[in-house]
Amino acid sequence: MSNLVRRDNNAGAAILTLNRPEKLNALTKEVFEALDDHLDAIARETRTIGLVILRGAGGNFSSGYDMREVLDHVKARAKPHFHSEVIHKLTNLPQPVISAVQGYCSTGALELALAADLIVAAESAQFSDVYARWGLTPVWGLSFRLPHRIGSAKASEMMFTSRVYTGRQAEAMHLANFCYADERFEAELAALSADILANSWYANQVNKRALMEIDGLSLNEAHSLELFKNEGLAPDAAARVSAFFAAQKT
Repeated sequence: MSNLVRRDNNAGAAILTLNRPEKLNALTKEVFEALDDHLDAIARETRTIGLVILRGAGGNFSSGYDMREVLDHVKARAKPHFHSEVIHKLTNLPQPVISAVQGYCSTGALELALAADLIVAAESAQFSDVYARWGLTPVWGLSFRLPHRIGSAKASEMMFTSRVYTGRQAEAMHLANFCYADERFEAELAALSADILANSWYANQVNKRALMEIDGLSLNEAHSLELFKNEGLAPDAAARVSAFFAAQKT
């Protein structure tokens, strides 16, 4: 498997690292192909992987799509909509997904980051959408995922101005769920991961699926879906409740 996206497993988390640090992890068709292979594997590993973390090597998430490929029209030689399909796979992984953003997260990389359930940012992170600067338009989901996360007004601001936003600004506009000081980033990311992995993986996966299925429904429709398509108790529910009561007695 290509080393353009490196996979490391740690205590139930699959860590996918975009691995072109010498190019600021710029995205290419080959990077997406490597990511696609990993996503197919992880989707089948619901019992051994409870969390996915997407990040970049060398202190940057990604500077965006490699402009040389845009210039050379490599996209035209790829399967139509291939990049969008890979991002859709990331969004639809059964496990919760975190985009861990340090350094650059620009345009195509922002589209990739937005596919995660949670985005965590370092203070020095730099988020931007510069499609308009190059006369390009989003085709991987940014036009609906960005306003869905931060609202149409703020999305319009990002898209029309091509301005850069820090990690703190991203947190303030709810683009990032959390912003951590650079020197605390790894420790805080590890703590967040541990909190998620400590819960029932089954319950986390059911909750994720429910959040996706109720999106856009009315309250009554969502309530009906919850009532009549309930997944039931997690296999580890009895053990978890028993452990709770046992702890109360000590």
